[in-house]
This record gives sequence, structure tokens and C-alpha cells, in this order.
Amino acid sequence: MIALLLALGSSLAYGCADFLGGLGARKAHVLRTVMVAAPASLAVELLLWPFVGASFDPGALGWGAASGIASAAAFALLYRTLAIGPMNVLSPVTALVSAALPVAVGLLQGEHLTAAGLVGLPLALVAVVLVSAGHGAGAARPSRTALLLAFGAGAAIALQLVFLHQAPSDSGVAPLITGRAVSSAVTLAAAGLLRRRMGPERPAYALSAAAGVLDSVANLLFLLAARSGDLTVVAVVTALYPAGTVLLARGVLAERIHRGQLVGLGTAAVAVGLLALT
Repeated sequence: MIALLLALGSSLAYGCADFLGGLGARKAHVLRTVMVAAPASLAVELLLWPFVGASFDPGALGWGAASGIASAAAFALLYRTLAIGPMNVLSPVTALVSAALPVAVGLLQGEHLTAAGLVGLPLALVAVVLVSAGHGAGAARPSRTALLLAFGAGAAIALQLVFLHQAPSDSGVAPLITGRAVSSAVTLAAAGLLRRRMGPERPAYALSAAAGVLDSVANLLFLLAARSGDLTVVAVVTALYPAGTVLLARGVLAERIHRGQLVGLGTAAVAVGLLALT
């Protein structure tokens, strides 16, 4: 139950971070947004160090660095997907892959589910697709390249979560600090190479920093959840993060929640209830 609550908190934080980051990216090039969000995120993790502790042993450094590389790859692939294809079609693909791969890893590592979990897990995967799908998801047909990029983005997000899970359980926030430092370095290097394409717009500093802070909170909650529960359950509950984004868009931007998304939110509630019984 503790792992489930932590995973729900991680999902909510990821959804809020995506919402704020998306608003920030509307005001300036996305790399400018990330250049503010990444240092803010790293600062939060460094502030958590005295309270949560950190052990920078080889396992924590190696798995943390791997998660940082996966995080940077996920960012690049996801926004490339946004640029060339309809995201209301591709977002469910990305979300489903990001949930399904950690589930497969957990099962291969010997995790077992109760009867309630065997029902709740596929329901949660269905909810991920429904919640993240926009209106008219079947109206546009993405190219093969866009689909491959969506699969790649989902796989990169999944690998980030799996790598964090593999870090030693007594390493504290060391994997998060290492991963954020690596992903920040990769992002800043990309920004340096693409500085002429980023335009003159100034980033939305408050929105971008808030997104970075929430992303760190989400990572920490996921790490604690994965250390206290099964990766199969934690990963799929965390992947419900589009629900938070959808609800915030409804409350703040007055965006309409479509019928399929409402069904997805209801399905998610049922699935989480069943997973709680595991």
C-alpha cells in the first residue's frame, strides 16, 4: 500500500511537471525551458541529500548515469515525435510502451501478482492509453518514422525507470543526482549546438523551474516506491501521469475532457483499487 501511494504521488507529480513544462515550452524554445528546469531539478536533489542520504558507490553511479542518458534520449525522441506526427495518436503509444516494458522486466525478475493484480494490471495499461489519447485519435495516421520515434521515446522513459530501480536500495538520492547531472550535461550540450535555432524568446523562468522541481519530486517518489514494492505495479501506476496533466488542463486552461479520457480516468480508479488489493 505504501508503494502504491508513493507511485500515485509520483504519477501526479510527473503529470503536473509535464503540464507546467508544456506551458513553458509555449513561450520559448523547449531547450530554453529545459535549461531552466534541469538546474532547478538538480538543486532540489542536492537539497534532499542531507535528509535522504546518498551513497555514491559504483552501482549508484553506473545506474544513475544510465538513467540520465535514458532521460536525455527520452526528451529528444519525444519532442522529435511531437514535431513530425500527431501526438494525440502517438502519445498513447509512448505511454503504453513506457508502462509495459518495466512490467515485463519486473515479471522476468520473478515478481508475482495476485488475482486482483492480474486484472488490475491490464486495466491500468488500458487506462494509460485512454487517458493519454486526445480527441479524434483515429482521424490522423502517423508515418512509420513517427511511430518508431514514439516507441523509442516510450522505451527510453521505461529504461530510465528500470535503471533507477536497479540502483542499490541503500544509495539514497545518489542515482537521482548522478542521473540529473548527466542528463543536464547532455541537454546543455545540445542547447549549445542548437543555440542559433532556439530563437530570441526568453524562457518562462517560474514555470520552467516549477516543472523541474516537480520532476525531481516525481523521481524521488518513484525511487522510494520501487524500493518498497514491485516494479510491475509501481511502473504502471506511475505511467498514469497523463491523468494529472489532463485534469490540470481542464481546471486551469478549461480544456475539454473527452469521453474516452473520462472512461480512462474511471478505468484508472478501478485499476488502482484492484492493484491496492495486491
